[in-house]
Amino acid sequence: MDYLSRSVDFLRRDAGVLIGASSVYESEPWGFNASQWFLNQVVALETNLSPFNLLESIQGIEKALGRLRTNDGYQSRTIDIDILLYGDIVINTPELVIPHPRMIERMFALQPMSELSPNLKHPVLHRTMRYLMEHCRDTKKAKIIIEY
Repeated sequence: MDYLSRSVDFLRRDAGVLIGASSVYESEPWGFNASQWFLNQVVALETNLSPFNLLESIQGIEKALGRLRTNDGYQSRTIDIDILLYGDIVINTPELVIPHPRMIERMFALQPMSELSPNLKHPVLHRTMRYLMEHCRDTKKAKIIIEY
């Protein structure tokens, strides 16, 4: 839990103004086996940073919190901060893809996103977060452990 709260503090300091935060959810690892489950939260920021500068800031925060990036596929890590959406912007480059390409496949992203902004529409699919959550094929439901 400490990594989540510290990452939110860093985001406030380095990236923008926090305008919303979901509850904290616990979920099974996705894409690999691990002994510990993960904690997930979605936050909304108002930022003056470009998407690429926001990514750079996020990667700095992850590094400050002890994340070591490898190319070994999915694995446990201290913190993983993703840009799920950036307004209605769509980006598809080797460095950055927005909307996050796998968010619609993952309940651990859709449940907190739906809690925070159920009527927010995906800029490509034009479906609400609630609709995407209700139609997600991921059977690994996330459960709230700290409600906001």
